Amino acid sequence: MDMVLFTLGDVPVTLSYAIAAAVALTALLLVILLVNSIRSGRQRAEEATLAINRSQEMEKHLADMMRIQNEMTGRMQTMSEIFGSRTSDLARLVNERLDSTSQRMGQAMAETRTKTEESLSKLHERLAVIDRAQSTITELSGEIVSLQSILSNKQQRGAFGQGRMEAIIADGLASNGYAFQTTLSNGSRPDCVIYMPNDAPRLVIDAKFPLESWQRLKAAANDDEAKLAKAQFKTDITTHVRAISDKYLIAGETQDTAFMFVPSESIFADLHEQFEDLVQRAIRHRVVIVSPSLLMLSIQVIQALLRDVRMREQAHLIQKEVRDLLTDVGRLDERVRKLQTHFQQANNDIGDILVSTGKVTRRGEKIDALELDEATPRLAGE
Repeated sequence: MDMVLFTLGDVPVTLSYAIAAAVALTALLLVILLVNSIRSGRQRAEEATLAINRSQEMEKHLADMMRIQNEMTGRMQTMSEIFGSRTSDLARLVNERLDSTSQRMGQAMAETRTKTEESLSKLHERLAVIDRAQSTITELSGEIVSLQSILSNKQQRGAFGQGRMEAIIADGLASNGYAFQTTLSNGSRPDCVIYMPNDAPRLVIDAKFPLESWQRLKAAANDDEAKLAKAQFKTDITTHVRAISDKYLIAGETQDTAFMFVPSESIFADLHEQFEDLVQRAIRHRVVIVSPSLLMLSIQVIQALLRDVRMREQAHLIQKEVRDLLTDVGRLDERVRKLQTHFQQANNDIGDILVSTGKVTRRGEKIDALELDEATPRLAGE
């Protein structure tokens, strides 16, 4: 009976059973080792096969790499040749471009130098003009100073207004259309009278504007001085307007309206803007305040009236010349009609002559066509 070695659970393990189990285990281990050896052999064979395949692939890759390297070498050589030719072409092109650029830069610099010289010459010319203008401005400044000195003197200021008025009238009218400082029937001497057409009364112009009162008004330093100067200016203007109305408006000898000349447009504008009551008062006294531009416009209107009057005076002469011209035209028409009759008669005579020559020509042709001999009877009428 086998000896029980140990109990595994409820199953007793004997010696024989343990030996059998050990033998079975040993056999199993051997089988496992054999299977592992077989597997490892297969694996080594597969690995060897794989290694061989890899070596073949590596050789193939090496051959491909060598071929690619050879191709790359050829391509590199080709590229080197192409690069060399392109480099030479590029160098040649760059040299040509540099030469062209240098030439153009030279031309541009020459043109720039020429233009600069022209600009400098023009600049010198303009500087010369500026110098002349500056000298002119200096002269004008001296003239303005002299003008201020003239305006500061009452007599010289009156002469300045009189001179401006005389220049405007002399430029616009003929010498027989006006008179300066003439004497009227009441003994007064206006600055200017203008002869109106059709023996109408003369127009009187006065150039003695009270400019000193206006200057005091503009030079006032405070409101009190300005108020006093304004009152004095209104008084002077009113007095002067009344003097013009009383001395220069003579019925049948002068116009019903007289002009008071203001020698400055700015004063004229300020007068109408700030002293409208004075302007209306002057109009009520039949005195019109005029500036240089308004006086010039009035002179142009008078000039147009004088021209119209002269044309009307010459109208009867024009009519007489037109009647004589119509008579001459009628006489010319009669002579042309007679000439036309002569031409018609000559045309008729020429027609008759052509008819006779035609008959003569036809008779000559008939005579030329006949054969004349002694037996030929004579033609009737021969």
